[in-house]
Amino acid sequence: MPSAFRLFRAVAIAEAFSWAGLLVGMFFKYVVVGNEIGVRVFGPIHGALFVLYVLAVLSAARAGQWSRGTVVLGLACAVPPFVTVWFERRMTRRLEPAAPLAAAHAESA
Repeated sequence: MPSAFRLFRAVAIAEAFSWAGLLVGMFFKYVVVGNEIGVRVFGPIHGALFVLYVLAVLSAARAGQWSRGTVVLGLACAVPPFVTVWFERRMTRRLEPAAPLAAAHAESA
């Protein structure tokens, strides 16, 4: 598996976790105690991971020669909470059948 795709997978999962932290922080801020420490902590973390996810999608797309539609879908998946994990799983399943063929080809070369 190319390193660009491994980075994409890690960032997609981390972005989902940062969404969870931000949502919990927002829950505490607006529902429970009115304290915004959770949002102050997880807001910047989520923002940085969002930007990193966009860059990781573009990098993996370039390395994997994804179609324009797949790239747009991957970028759109960054907006709703936790959908980056769905997209990561989708792309991993798409690439897994090719992995044994690539390994067999590399051994025969």
